[in-house]
Amino acid sequence: MGEGKGSSLVHLLVIILCLVAFAFAIAAERRRSTGTIRTDDRTNSTYCVYDSDVATGYGVGGFLFLLSGQSLLMGVTKCMCFGRPLAPGGNRAWTIIYFTFSWMCFVVAEACLIAGAKKNAYHTRYKSMTESFSCDTLRKGVFVAGAVFVVATMVLNVYYYMYFTKATTQPAHKTNRSSSSVGMAAYA
Repeated sequence: MGEGKGSSLVHLLVIILCLVAFAFAIAAERRRSTGTIRTDDRTNSTYCVYDSDVATGYGVGGFLFLLSGQSLLMGVTKCMCFGRPLAPGGNRAWTIIYFTFSWMCFVVAEACLIAGAKKNAYHTRYKSMTESFSCDTLRKGVFVAGAVFVVATMVLNVYYYMYFTKATTQPAHKTNRSSSSVGMAAYA
């Protein structure tokens, strides 16, 4: 590790894993299942027929790649709680801020990706029509929201790792006091 720079390999792997997750999320949005209404001539009933279930796989793939990127970074930094302590100062404050927001974006991104995949998988089955004359599909933008939060997570993770490395490599500054009293010399 360089002076406050961190490992370039960790930066590169986190970025690559997040970009692959982003690509899967965009692909999932473009390949969402759509339904068409069909009528059975024998029974005179209507039902929905959905096309391929590819978006579900893409959503799960995006979920897993983002999870691996986050796991890699948390494994390297030991989740900021274990390992070397962070030196007090601005770098520690920024590390904590980026860590917190990175996890918040990560949770939202994972929720969007897995919820979109689950909802898309649900809509790929045949469904008989009783009252509604429309075929329910996954709402537009669920995977796009996941993709946006994947990018936000990636950016926050890069900054988190950068400031984490600075906060663990800089020496802690200790104040030198000439005496251990705190203005209480007259009372001693």
